[in-house]
Amino acid sequence: MYAKAGKLILLCMLLFTGVHSIQAQRLRIVTTLPSLASITEHVGGGHVVVNSITRGSQDAHYIEAKPSYMMQLHRADLLIYSGLELEIGWLPLLIQGARNQKVAVGSIGHLNASAALSEENVVQKPRGEVDRSMGDVHPLGNPHYLLNPYHGLKVADLIAEKLIQLDPSHEQRYQQNLEDFRRTLQSRISDWERRASGLAGLEVVCYHPHWTYTLDWLGIINTGYIELRPGIPPSPKHKMAMTQLMQQRDIRIVIISSWKEPSKAEEVAKASDATLVILPGEVRALGESEDYITWIDYVVSELVKTASGVVTPGRHRHRRQQRGTL
Repeated sequence: MYAKAGKLILLCMLLFTGVHSIQAQRLRIVTTLPSLASITEHVGGGHVVVNSITRGSQDAHYIEAKPSYMMQLHRADLLIYSGLELEIGWLPLLIQGARNQKVAVGSIGHLNASAALSEENVVQKPRGEVDRSMGDVHPLGNPHYLLNPYHGLKVADLIAEKLIQLDPSHEQRYQQNLEDFRRTLQSRISDWERRASGLAGLEVVCYHPHWTYTLDWLGIINTGYIELRPGIPPSPKHKMAMTQLMQQRDIRIVIISSWKEPSKAEEVAKASDATLVILPGEVRALGESEDYITWIDYVVSELVKTASGVVTPGRHRHRRQQRGTL
């Protein structure tokens, strides 16, 4: 009996050692966003272990620099972050506390995903000097670029290039994973554009400049923001002005991100006889099984469904033509 027990213990030890050895051979990657983690998992496949610092339910602007996050970075081979100063309030502290030269600024394991974009791809760059009176304005432009799937393709290319640089022995697998991801995403983009073709020219109001890349991609016009300034709740006067604007232009949709407190947006939507659409601000805001592609699919589906329920076909197209003559 003791001999059998000893063999069983030995077998368990060998299995544990084998699993640990396999995990040790994988690239350990930390991302700041679940969307970046999802794309990395698609490209890296079984040769990477990926952890995201933020969860889908969190606003990445406001994250506490916890010691547990520093430990993740301490063990990482690669850090991938959004850039455009989205994480400026907390990521430098984590990098400093991690004491890991692999992921330090300027190191091979330090990847700014926004480097995949050209200057023309980045929207809402403020002109002139930026100060706190302007609210949470990003001097380098709007950092929520992954909400346009064409940018997701660019970021996937950049991540694949970095994985190959760090782990050239698996270059063929990374290239194949990238090709599979690109083929699938490009097919879905064609489908999304077909399904959303009727939204071109539709006017909406957003709570915060989070959805600019999605709206620009689909040809939807964002007429104004309920926030007084980015990150600053609206005053009663501003809410009244937005309500009047929506009534004048017959705007029937208000969009807000899932992590924003919705009461102010609800007030404006109700006063304007509009529908409030709460969209997931990040991957896995709706569940851990969600990935980058299903996230974009949900966003497009919700916009199409909402518009079909509140907008008369062809009405917003006519209004767009009138607007161009003003």
